[in-house]
This record gives sequence, C-alpha cells and structure tokens, in this order.
Amino acid sequence: MKIVACNSNRPLAEAIASSIGTALTKASIRRFADMECFVEIQENVRGEDVFVIQSTSYPANDHVMELLVTLDALKRGSARRITAVLPYFGYARQDRKSGPRTPISAKLVANIITVAGADRVLTLDLHAGQIQGFFDIPVDNLIAAPEFVKDIRAAMNGGGLVMVSPDVGGVVRARAIAQRLGADLAIIDKRRPRPGESEVMNIIGEVEGRDCVLIDDIVDSAGTLCNAAVALTKAGARSVSAYVSHGVLSGAAVERVAESPLRSLVVTDSIVATEAVQRSRNIRQITIAPLMAEAIRRISLEQSVSGLFG
Repeated sequence: MKIVACNSNRPLAEAIASSIGTALTKASIRRFADMECFVEIQENVRGEDVFVIQSTSYPANDHVMELLVTLDALKRGSARRITAVLPYFGYARQDRKSGPRTPISAKLVANIITVAGADRVLTLDLHAGQIQGFFDIPVDNLIAAPEFVKDIRAAMNGGGLVMVSPDVGGVVRARAIAQRLGADLAIIDKRRPRPGESEVMNIIGEVEGRDCVLIDDIVDSAGTLCNAAVALTKAGARSVSAYVSHGVLSGAAVERVAESPLRSLVVTDSIVATEAVQRSRNIRQITIAPLMAEAIRRISLEQSVSGLFG
C-alpha cells in the first residue's frame, strides 16, 4: 500500500498514515511560474495499491487540478489500483440543475476524476447520497455520525437532547444520530429567498427547555446554522450546539458563529482549519483520521467497509 498526500490537507494525510502505521509516499507537488501544477512521484509505485488524499476545498479548482495531475502521474507510473480519497468533495452541492442552462458540476468532476485514472473513490458524508451514482467506479461514502455520537455523549451527559435538522433535506442525517442517542428529533422549516441566504419559517418539534444539537453536512457562510440557532433560542431552547461534517467556513463565517447563540460548533478535520478557526472560542475540530485509516486498510485488504458502521 502507498499513500500519497496532495496539498489541501496534509495534517490529515499524515494522521491517516500514522494511524495505519506507514509513511507518506515521497512526492513533489509544485507550481511553475505561471501556476501550472506539476507532480513527481518520487518512489516506485508499479503494481502498488495507491491511495491519494485530497480534499477539494478552497481553493477548490487548484486542489481539483492537483488531484487530477497526481492521478495521471500514478496511472502512468503503472500503479495497480488508485483510490481517490476525498475527505471533502467540494463540488457535491452542484448535484442537479438549479435553473435553466446551469451545469451539474458534481457529475462533471466525477467524470474527470475517473478519466484521470481513479479506480475507486473514498469520501465522507457526500452532500447527497445519489452522487455515488455520478461515478462509474466504486464509491465508499463514509459517515461521521459515529464520531459525532461519541463526542455528543462525552460533552452532553443527561436527558433532554433534541437533534435538529436545519432543513428538510437533512432529516435522514439528523434522525440517524437521534436514533443512536435515543434523542428526539426536530426540523427547521426554512426557505432561501436568494442564493447564500436562508430564512427560518417554522420549527417542527418540541424544543422548549431542551438542549438542541443541529446536525448538518456542510457549513459554509454559517447563515443557515446561525439563523436556526437564533430561532431555537427564541423558541425556548436551553442550549444550542451544532455538529457539521465539513467546516468550509468561508468569508465572515467564523465571526458570524462567534456572535451567534451557538454554544459550540464541532466540525471534522476533513478541511484543514484556518487560523481564524483555530482561534475561535466556540469552534473545534474532531479528527476523522482513524475512521479514514480503517476504511483505507479494509479497502486494501478487500474487506467490508460497511462493516465499520455495524
């Protein structure tokens, strides 16, 4: 087995390799003066089972290109099998036509990754499960729910927990965690007057006097989470926290979270933490390195990945 790290999230790649008990494969991924990407794999990979770790987070297009060129280098180096490990698949939100003459970019990127040389994909909490079908190669979509459940149990002992989905589309995700914890479920009914903005309309479920935990897959501008936290607080929630798989946290998101009623926002390290996130008083990361490492080990040994989740 060989593990190659691109540049988007090297700390996670190093943690995964350490958890497996191996070292990262030596590789040089650099830019020419005009910012063209150049990749050189500095170890023999002929006949090897190779895993390339790269989140397509900001700057998304640069990181996608790094991944593609690395896949091509490994393919031309005669690797036996290449798995693209995408802790965060950045184009997943463009999974359907949102209007006339608009793209389905998630499908386009899936096609490009396949053509570049990937034989399979390993990812975490895709924005929509059906994106697995956009790839014409096997896809293993891990879930962060078990890690969240362990952290919630450690941080919030006692009854009165309510898992809250910030929109109708996330109900399945929130319900799965609620069932594991034996907690109740509530749903935020929201609408988007325009892209990037959300407005809470109703809260479905009993939240008064309860500890509410918002569950989502992506936090970008944090507008949805913060609006939901305000609405839950006004509805009488005792406390509001949030657990989100991918902390994109672009623009003024960190400041928005700091000024919100959120007691804490917990995200995974699928995206490397910025300085602002590291300094934040109410945002923290939990690692998915052991989860990803075990999935990589099982894939390499041709064992069941779904068995990770019982």
